[in-house]
Formats: sequence, structure tokens, C-alpha cells
Amino acid sequence: MSDESPADRFKSALAVASRAIAKDSEIEVNWTADSPSASGSLFRIPMPGRNVPAAAAGKARGAADSFALRHRYHDASVHMREAPSEPVARACYDAIETVRYEALGANAYEGMRSNLDAALEERIASDPIARAEAPDEVPVQSALALMLREKLTGQPIPEVARPGVDMVRNWIEQKAGGDIEALVDKIGDQKAFQALSLDMLQHLELTRAEQIEQPPENTEDLDGDEETEEEQDGDDAGQEPEASEMAAEPQRGEDEGEAESEGDASEDVEDGQDGDEGEEGMMPVRPNRSWTDIPSDFDYQVFTEAFDEVVGASDLCDEEELTRLRAYLDAQLKGLQGVVTRLANRLQRRLMAQQNRSWDFDQEEGMLDAARLARVVVSPGQSLSYKIERDVEFKDTVVTLLLDNSGSMRGRPISIAAISADVLARTLERCGVKVEILGFTTRAWKGGQSRENWLAGGKPPHPGRLNDLRHIVYKKADEPWRRARRNLGLMMREGLLKENIDGEALLWAHERLLARPEDRRILMVISDGAPVDDSTLSVNSAGYLEAHLRKVIEWIESKSPVQLVAIGIGHDVTRYYRRAVTIMDAEQLGGTMIEQLAGLFEDE
Repeated sequence: MSDESPADRFKSALAVASRAIAKDSEIEVNWTADSPSASGSLFRIPMPGRNVPAAAAGKARGAADSFALRHRYHDASVHMREAPSEPVARACYDAIETVRYEALGANAYEGMRSNLDAALEERIASDPIARAEAPDEVPVQSALALMLREKLTGQPIPEVARPGVDMVRNWIEQKAGGDIEALVDKIGDQKAFQALSLDMLQHLELTRAEQIEQPPENTEDLDGDEETEEEQDGDDAGQEPEASEMAAEPQRGEDEGEAESEGDASEDVEDGQDGDEGEEGMMPVRPNRSWTDIPSDFDYQVFTEAFDEVVGASDLCDEEELTRLRAYLDAQLKGLQGVVTRLANRLQRRLMAQQNRSWDFDQEEGMLDAARLARVVVSPGQSLSYKIERDVEFKDTVVTLLLDNSGSMRGRPISIAAISADVLARTLERCGVKVEILGFTTRAWKGGQSRENWLAGGKPPHPGRLNDLRHIVYKKADEPWRRARRNLGLMMREGLLKENIDGEALLWAHERLLARPEDRRILMVISDGAPVDDSTLSVNSAGYLEAHLRKVIEWIESKSPVQLVAIGIGHDVTRYYRRAVTIMDAEQLGGTMIEQLAGLFEDE
């Protein structure tokens, strides 16, 4: 008789089905207590319970089927290449692509259709569209995705979301009804589907058309090329289903590794959409936009600081909850902690090597030199047989870890950031290096009390930063690790992670470091992209927060005694920071933190 539980047998069957759908024998399925997520060939699915009740099993199958379909039909490099920079447009662009590859599976397999429906109902239940009472409360990406799914698969819109969709249906159909019809014919061709999606976002006025100057004499040739491409697309649409599926599969070659890396970056946004939690169920989308020169007259403003707060982690929830959250964090990352701890031990050896004492030999007095024992025995009166211990100068050091606590870090990234910070703090403490752990987010989605005051004041133009900051102290530099370890569990709390204003957080952490007496001060920033706050960006110039962040970084790197290093998770931060590294998988974070710190110490 088998010792396997129903959950074990279900997991094995789920893995086999995922490999078959994805056409990849390397696919693995693991249980998680968090929202579903995928990284490369590893799918993390919420455990349906030991006895696998039917409803929970359907949701788990739906999440796994969606990841498998993305693995098979979605080319991440193609998707990222034309992704719009505007936050709402990017959210729509990602949601539309999810509908495309899920529709390919739903139309081909009846069982997969019901699984995907179950997973969708789980997602929609926590989506703001289910609670919308007015059109301006309906997330455009959710309504657009549901309408497109209705057209591509014939599946009705879930009851809980239907009122929200109906509030904006006429507006969407008036502006983009023809685009939705056109997308139906291109479902098997990602590039053509993507091009039509971008056109639709322009028609919805979510993006702006690029102004590209062309020589007048080339206009006819260009029009001819476009017609040729449309004819080729039409030929593709007439292929048999199997041929269409083959056309939709990513082309894998020498760039496969790079494509998968970019895929991890896009998955953060897509997975966040699937597993939205938090007080408002929102997820900020990070624009990875290109940069132009900062205007010389740029002046960063704050509408009001009355509602900002710097708060200790223990003040945001009671001791019992902190203990529970910490236990959850430890249990979730048991496997990872061993790897990070081994890397931390390596850092400790490298730091201790710099603190090792040296010796002055051939001294008249001091400790007897064991290497001179023979001389002492043969010639007891011989001098210069002693050694004196000499301390090597090692600068007193403090390290601040500044962690991005925004909504897009939810799930695996924030868990690994918390445990990596925990292990690193413990390691550096053993080496006599003090560590401060800080986090930054906002108190509310979309502005909070600052925005309410702005609205009440008649919406004055160019208000500057328009949200309530929340800066969190998880561990003070002088606080022992054992006293602060529970605080890091706070990052697992539902509803904590909201939006992020990086420039002001960087200044706050920097000011705390400058007040320290240590000779060497190191500031390590861990983030997953550009600053995002919908309330601020909607009423100021484009790139407002990003411009401020760049100015702050430039000032710290050129004028400050603080050593600044950054680690980006899934997004390129090397375009902001002089000393930075980008990782595409959150599980690389622990090792990367340790290597960056070791490099700073060794450079010194």
C-alpha cells in the first residue's frame, strides 16, 4: 500500500499534465502557501489541502495550466520588446497577452477550460472590479481582459465582475470594438496579436502614438510593406490549428537564456495580477521607460508631509501576529535558508580574514615563537626568539539594507528579501559590523489622505508628491539581531506592500547613516524597478519620481561619504546606480547581496 497522501498523488499528476501541456519535460511543480507564481521551469501552486477538495483542486489545476500555456505559447523577449511604459497601458498589455495564451488552451481542451475558469474566479474575487461602484473605480485592464476573453473563448464574464464590466463596456466598444474583433483572427500569432493590442491601447488613449519622421519619397514603399505583412498575417490565420500552435511557440536558440531571464521579469507583473492581495487588491506596475535629460529647472515638491510616518515594525502589529508571521517566513523558506547561510559563512571568512592579526617576529620579548624552538633548545641565550601580536586596522563599519516594500515585490521576492536580510544581519553581527534594516512603501493606494486634501483644496496644479509615505524600521543599527528577528516577518503581512517612492526613501536611509559614528557607511538598496505612485504620476510630469531618484543617487554617489550599491530584482537598476547588479530570479538575491558586500569590503 502506498504511503503517498492524496495531495502527493495530485501533485505528481499535476506535474505530468503541466509537462505535457508545456511540451517541456523539465517542468517541476511545488506547493506554496503564497499566491501562484512561476520562475522558468518551476511552478509554485497553492496547496489545495491534504485531502484535495474538488473546488481547490480545480483552482490549482487552473493555475498550473495557465503557467504551462505561457511556457509553451508565450515568447517573453517579444513581449518585453514593445511593452508600453505607461503604467495602466502596461497592465492592459500584460493582461491581454495572458488572455491570448489561456484562450489557446481553453479552446483546445474542455477540461482545461473549466480549470482556467476556476482559477479566474479565484483571481476576480480579490480584484477591485468585483467591488467597483462607479466607472472610475473599474480597473481598465481587468474589464478589457474579461471582454477579450468573452470574445476569444465564448465564456461568459463571471457574475461577480459583470456589473463592473458593464459600467465601461460601451466606452471600450466605442473606442476599440473593432480592435477586439481583429484580435480574434491573430490569436495564434503573438507578434501580430501584440501589434493589434498596441493599436487598441492607442485607440483607448492609454498610450501615445510614436511620432517617427519618414522621408516623403519612402511613404509609398512603406505602405506597400505594411500591406505585404498584413497579407502574410492573413495566410497565417488560415493555417490548421496545429500549425498555428507551432507558429505561436517561442523560437528557442542561442538567445534562449536571455529570453527566459526577461520572462522572469515580465512574470512578476503577470503573477502579481493573478495573486493580488492587500487592502485594495491593487498592484503598481513599474514603468521601465527610457530616460532623457533631467530639465535644469526641475524642482521636486511634496504636497504635504502631515501624513507621512516613520514607524517601527513592532508598532504595525501586535507581538502575537509578529511571532506567527515570523514562523510562517521560516517555514516557507527552510530550503533556501541553508543555501544563503552557506554563502553568509563565506562572507564571514572573507571579512574575518581582513581582521586577522599579524605578528612581528624576531623580537627581544613577547610570546615564544614556536618556529624558533630548536634555536631556544640549542642556544637558550639566543635573543630574537619571540613574536609580538599586532592588530591590523579594520574600519568600524555600519551597513543599511533598504528594502523595497512595494506591491510588485509581493510573494517570492519579498520573502527571499526578508530571509536574506535576516541571515546577512546575523553574519555581519558576528563579524562586528552593525546592520540596520529599513523598508519603504506608502500608507495607502492611490494617494491616501494627501490626495484627499489635494482634492478638497481644489486640485491645485503640479502638487508634487501626492501620497502618504510609510518608512519602516525593522532593525536599528545598535539593536541586537535576536531582538529584531521577529520584525522581518511583518513583510509577510497581507496589505503591507503598496506603492513606492524611492528617492525620498533613499534620502531618509542616507540621513540615518550620516548620523552614525562609524568610519565606513554602506547603503544597499534592494528593489525591483522604478519608483511608482499612481497618484503622483497622474498629476505631474512624466518621469517625475524617476527624475528625483536620479538626482538623489547622483548626489550620494558624487558628494557623500556613504558607499551606495543596489540590487535590482527583475528590472535593470544599473541605469540608475553606478554600482549595481540586476538579477532575474529572486532566489539569487542572498548570494548577490553577499558578493556585493564582500566586493565593497575588499575594494576598501
